[in-house]
Amino acid sequence: MSSKKHFVLGFCLVILFVNAASIDYGTALTKSLLYYEAQRSGKLPPNQRVQWHGDSALKDGKDEGIDLTGGYYDAGDNVKFGFPMAFTVTMLSWSVIEFEHQLNSKNELKNALNAIKWGTDYFIKAHKEPHVLYGEIGDGNSDHQCWERPEDMTTPRNAYKIDEQHPGSDLAGETAAALAAAAIAFSRSDPGYSKQLLTHAKELFDFAKKFPGEYQTSISVAGQFYSSSGYEDELLWAAVWLLKATQDKRYLDYINDKSTSSGGTRSMFSWDDKYVGAQLLIAKDLLEKKFPGKESSLSEYKKNAEEFICNCIQKGNSNVKKSSGGLLWWQRWNNLQYVTTATFVITSYADTLSATKNSLQCTSGKVEPLQLITFVKSQVDYILGENPRKMSYMVGFGTNYPKKIHHRGASIVSIKKDRTPVGCHEGFTLWFDKNAANPNVLDGAIVGGPDLSDNYNDDRNNFQQAEAATANTAPLVGVLARLAS
Repeated sequence: MSSKKHFVLGFCLVILFVNAASIDYGTALTKSLLYYEAQRSGKLPPNQRVQWHGDSALKDGKDEGIDLTGGYYDAGDNVKFGFPMAFTVTMLSWSVIEFEHQLNSKNELKNALNAIKWGTDYFIKAHKEPHVLYGEIGDGNSDHQCWERPEDMTTPRNAYKIDEQHPGSDLAGETAAALAAAAIAFSRSDPGYSKQLLTHAKELFDFAKKFPGEYQTSISVAGQFYSSSGYEDELLWAAVWLLKATQDKRYLDYINDKSTSSGGTRSMFSWDDKYVGAQLLIAKDLLEKKFPGKESSLSEYKKNAEEFICNCIQKGNSNVKKSSGGLLWWQRWNNLQYVTTATFVITSYADTLSATKNSLQCTSGKVEPLQLITFVKSQVDYILGENPRKMSYMVGFGTNYPKKIHHRGASIVSIKKDRTPVGCHEGFTLWFDKNAANPNVLDGAIVGGPDLSDNYNDDRNNFQQAEAATANTAPLVGVLARLAS
């Protein structure tokens, strides 16, 4: 090879190396798990790392005569919504199951398990009886009329539940999925806890099947904020996780029975629509030949999962829209939640394709696993600052990130610095309307993100773009662990 060719090859490798090393995925991973400590409700543990946040909502459940403290605030408000919380825990658990080795190599496995356990401990409290599950604490309407730190909360903390007379198959199904996935995540480190989680998961799945109904008909205050579009996807999703956790044939029978109504090719994967997740888990098991004799009856799940991925990577029949800067784009309100779930799905499938020596067949040709990871990297890099605005949409990552995010606790001075209570309406005048950066950095929060033209307005009032949610960051935990390693 000529010296000139040596030089060109060497130069290209240097460029590749510089680009690969330009984003610190390990730091982003650390921050993504710190975020969950800032979202904690209840009595904080001695090892709490986010120090500006304090104990809050210590009387949750008192009106019902039970302890419902703990769990997570869903976003920038002080309500505990069980439906998205359960999806968050399912995705955190899947991250641990899939990328346990990578998380461990970055010393983040313990923090990831702690994040899961903060949710599952709460679900155990909320599921006191086989056919009763508390699904919300607080009320979005009264909460949104106030701008208060969670530590100062004066809004009602009513507890809302589903039971036999007031069913909620979607809520019970998603919570069953979360507990079953968490049971797998804890199976090695804490088998006793894992067994306890699985008992609750089985009971909740049976409850969801036996008493069908959409949860917002029973918990009407949830409908305005986290309305479910149906419960068949949650039941399928729960059955898939329970099959993985137990190997019990009855869950496989349920999945097989539902194969003719497998959801079709979905346009997104989210806290409301779990079909893609269920389809993908089945597709991975088919690649790994875990269902001998069932390949043909379950093939529709695999076809739909693969079509979703093809559409995301712009090689399908109905490609997902992209911004001019290259970001996958679904909608103007909290678009990044769909980007993070898509990156998780694609990463997970790429690794299984690679391990089983397969490739993905899309309408416009064959796609190798490495091409899928390259696509994922392009989306994650965009989120972390490689975009037209050179802005990181993960709070606290880099130097140019959203400073005025829509988040009560982050936007008001820490109670550790000033214990003077901030009143319901006082918070708006003193802090919400203040044209200054939030006093507390909500490390690891993924905001709603830019619009289709790659524009972002860093303004507390702009909740469609500037509010973060627990469901946004959870899928990214596993992807960051994979990229960091």
